[in-house]
Amino acid sequence: MNHFRSSMISDGAFLLLILACFISIVFTAGNPNLYIQNIIFLNVAFLIAVITYFTTVTTGLILNVLFIFGYGTFTLYQTVVVGGLIGTQNYFWLIMTPLFTLATWLLTLGNKQLQQENEKLLKANESLATVDARTSLKNTLSFQSDAAVFMALSVRYKIPLTLLVINVKYWDEIRRMIGEEQLMEAIHDLSKMNQISIRTNDSLYLLNKENPMWGMLLFTDLPGAMIVMERLRNQVDERNRNEFAGKYRVELILKMGVCEYNSELIANPLEFIAQAKKQLEFDV
Repeated sequence: MNHFRSSMISDGAFLLLILACFISIVFTAGNPNLYIQNIIFLNVAFLIAVITYFTTVTTGLILNVLFIFGYGTFTLYQTVVVGGLIGTQNYFWLIMTPLFTLATWLLTLGNKQLQQENEKLLKANESLATVDARTSLKNTLSFQSDAAVFMALSVRYKIPLTLLVINVKYWDEIRRMIGEEQLMEAIHDLSKMNQISIRTNDSLYLLNKENPMWGMLLFTDLPGAMIVMERLRNQVDERNRNEFAGKYRVELILKMGVCEYNSELIANPLEFIAQAKKQLEFDV
């Protein structure tokens, strides 16, 4: 309902602005004797409307009051000093100039409401999305849901469960050395490499996209996780020699931490991540 109202305000204001422009142009062209004078007033009306668009309606109202005062003074001068008559010309711009301001303000109001609603929808979509659009990897929201299930299975069937977290050393420095597009490519390439390195019954998650951190839920114990870590390091070393160094002009070095699930020490998935991240400090 709010979206419909905002659309109606924006569309109505746009049509009103077009109509005001059409009437003003016809009126200006209809009296060749006052053509220059009408052009000046039309430009003033447009100027006030533009200022209103980029500022606030209060500024527009103040400018309209100043215009009416100035135009009234000009009309009084024309009537008393020059001896002119008060006609349609004298009232037209007193009506049209505030009308331009009103239409512009309504258009701005409608557009701002639509932008705010769009931002809310984007934020809601991001908060509900469980898969990263670029890498097609599950995110933290999905991790919390999956990890809760895997942790329960680990306790029930006595299956070892390990979380391996991975990030890139010196990422802040790398960010300053290569462009945004290459940063996204690096994230994508590393995500694909990590995906290949796990078994079909293990799960890979992109836990942090800004300062990339991946998480792997592995149905294995610590020695098994160490094997996965060694496999990942070897793959990165090989790609640094053959691909990454030339593609990104820097070497990408992984930093990894691993934590085996213990139901007595780890109460929830977020605590699982926190414990694994602590182990990153020991990988120097």
